[in-house]
Parts: sequence; C-alpha cells; structure tokens
Amino acid sequence: MNLTNSPTLSTALSVADPVFWLGCSLLLVAMSLTAVFVVSMPVVMELARAARSAEKLLDTLNRELPATLESIRLTGSDLGDLQKDVNRGVKSAVNVVEQVDRGFTATKQQVDRAQMTTRGFIVGTKAAIQAFRDSGKQKK
Repeated sequence: MNLTNSPTLSTALSVADPVFWLGCSLLLVAMSLTAVFVVSMPVVMELARAARSAEKLLDTLNRELPATLESIRLTGSDLGDLQKDVNRGVKSAVNVVEQVDRGFTATKQQVDRAQMTTRGFIVGTKAAIQAFRDSGKQKK
C-alpha cells in the first residue's frame, strides 16, 4: 500500500482543505485569547486593587462624613446666631449715634438761643447806657 497516493492522507494534509483552515483559525483564536488573557491579568489585578482602595475610602467617608456634616450644620447655626448678635450690636450703635446727633442738635439750638439772648442783652445794655448818657446830657 502506497501512503502518498492514499486519499485520506492527501486530503488531511492539503492546504486547500477547509478543515485545515478551520483548525488554523481555531489555533489562532486560541492564541489570541491567551494573549488577551495574559495582557489583561495586570489590568484586572489593578482594578481589584483600585476597588479595595475605593472600598476603604468609602468606609472612611461613611465613618467621617456624618460627623463632619453635623459640625458644618452646627457652624452654620453658630454663624446665624453670631449674625443676629452683630445685627443687634449695629442697631444699638446706630441708636447711640442718633442720640448723640440729637444731643448735638439740641446743644447747637441752645447755643444759638444763648447767642441771641446775649446779643439782645448787649444791645439792651448799650441802649440803656446810651439812654442814661443822653438823659445826663439833657439835665446839664
């Protein structure tokens, strides 16, 4: 029996046979998948590390965030109280300034009246002296 003329061997080794190309394609697909798997392993390991890190961060936020938010809320409340106190202080200062202004106005009016009274007194005194002199001249 001649092996080279055998129909089964010649068809199994033929490059034109579709089964040969199917086998080559499957081999190339397997090699490609293996390469992708090998390359993706470091990426998957980094993703796992990032997930653990994110989990730790979220745990920390879960523990710390409520206390921080409460502190912020209390600070806001304290700022509101402080604003009310400052507003009261400003209103009190405005009232004091208005009282001082009214006192200055009243003092100015009193000074004006005193000046007018003093002028009237001086004019009256001069008139009296003049009248007294004139009456003394008429007697002579």
